[in-house]
Amino acid sequence: MAATKPRVLYVTDLTYPARGRRYCDEDIALSARLRADFDIALCHPLDAAALMDAFDLVVVRNSGPVLHYQAQYDAFRAAALRSGTRVYNQLRGKADMAGKRYLLELTAAGYPVIPTVDRAEDLARLPEVPEYVVKPEQGADSIGLAFVPREKLADLAFGGVLVQPRIPFTYEVSFYFVDRAFQYALYAPDPERRWQLERYHPSDADLAFAHRFVDWNDIDHGIQRVDACRTPEGDLLLVELEDLNPYLSLDLLDDTTRAAFTTALTTSLHALLSTARP
Repeated sequence: MAATKPRVLYVTDLTYPARGRRYCDEDIALSARLRADFDIALCHPLDAAALMDAFDLVVVRNSGPVLHYQAQYDAFRAAALRSGTRVYNQLRGKADMAGKRYLLELTAAGYPVIPTVDRAEDLARLPEVPEYVVKPEQGADSIGLAFVPREKLADLAFGGVLVQPRIPFTYEVSFYFVDRAFQYALYAPDPERRWQLERYHPSDADLAFAHRFVDWNDIDHGIQRVDACRTPEGDLLLVELEDLNPYLSLDLLDDTTRAAFTTALTTSLHALLSTARP
């Protein structure tokens, strides 16, 4: 008789209409590859809390912005923490998993991040530029993002929003990690086409930049995507650290890299299953 495989509840919204991407294709393919090691059941994020007690591990993947179902997500999170359910990514992440306020912490600590403030009295700390980016603290997928000219900043109503300078950049680049191990990088050569991605071959300095943020975050087992922009001066600045449900663009990878990623993910899931319940 075959040995029983661990039971994994794979949380995804197969109908989420992402711009320029097909979340459903990625999750169908990835969950199929994981089936060799796990008994997999896919469920919508709204069903996760009701179903998770029957599984050994809950994997949150392309579940869409939680602000669309914030109360239900908060209830799922609270129930998982209360029952000691193993969740992947681990729920102790300090980045997008907890909102955007980590950008304030990283700014204050001197990390290479786009400068961010959340109070009118701190606006003078930002560089003077023609236009500023205003984003909700709980935003995702550019929802609620707005551009405000400098002369209109005085009229901005603070409370629940972050302000950053709108800086020029030559391209955006994303670094993908499983646990704290780098897997691959992709970039958008055209700043106007964020999801027209190509493979990127990072330098040692690039990887050191990305590792700083992964090391700062408090996740031992999980997938993280470090999104950055390259300034005209050649510097990298963090745009966001996605540690909840980062889209992976696996369809853009060659077979060898995609297989290596899947192997790393499988190893990570087994490692989390071997740990004591939180």
